[in-house]
Amino acid sequence: MPYVNKPRPYAKEYQQQKARGEHERRMERQRGRRAIDKTSEDGNGNGKADRREGKDVAHLKALDKGGSNKNGLRIQSVAKNRSFKRDSKGNLVSEISKRERSR
Repeated sequence: MPYVNKPRPYAKEYQQQKARGEHERRMERQRGRRAIDKTSEDGNGNGKADRREGKDVAHLKALDKGGSNKNGLRIQSVAKNRSFKRDSKGNLVSEISKRERSR
């Protein structure tokens, strides 16, 4: 088990995330979700827009490929948004999923 004799270095982990660019991409995804929630109705009052319940907010051009919220957002099912081909490091290889490629 890690960190048995010492506390976990949260501050160091956070700085590493910022250095790798994970922090900025996470903030961009969060801003996109908030933009959708702001423009749509929330009938049950849980903080998520009704049309976003159980779905993902997808970027028209993936953040890994240099996209941003300015390029546009859309609401997709979880399976469709997360089914892209990735390399061994988890980076996006193709924005076209196997499902769309086979059509």
